[in-house]
Amino acid sequence: MEDNTRMDIRRLLKTFGVKADELIMAYVMRHPDALPLQLRVTLEDVTDYDDGSPGEPLQLVVEGTIGAES
Repeated sequence: MEDNTRMDIRRLLKTFGVKADELIMAYVMRHPDALPLQLRVTLEDVTDYDDGSPGEPLQLVVEGTIGAES
């Protein structure tokens, strides 16, 4: 099960990464004056546990800037 779980995780993250890249690039092309962009990516568990949820929620927040001068 561990190998299947890891593959599911990687597939989900890869799909998100590719779609996010395409969306952000299209946005920047349409709105170049919007740079730098301040973005937040949030991972949140939305599983329906029928009131038996694990104690600690699964959540991750990452923030960053795109297009800032180096």
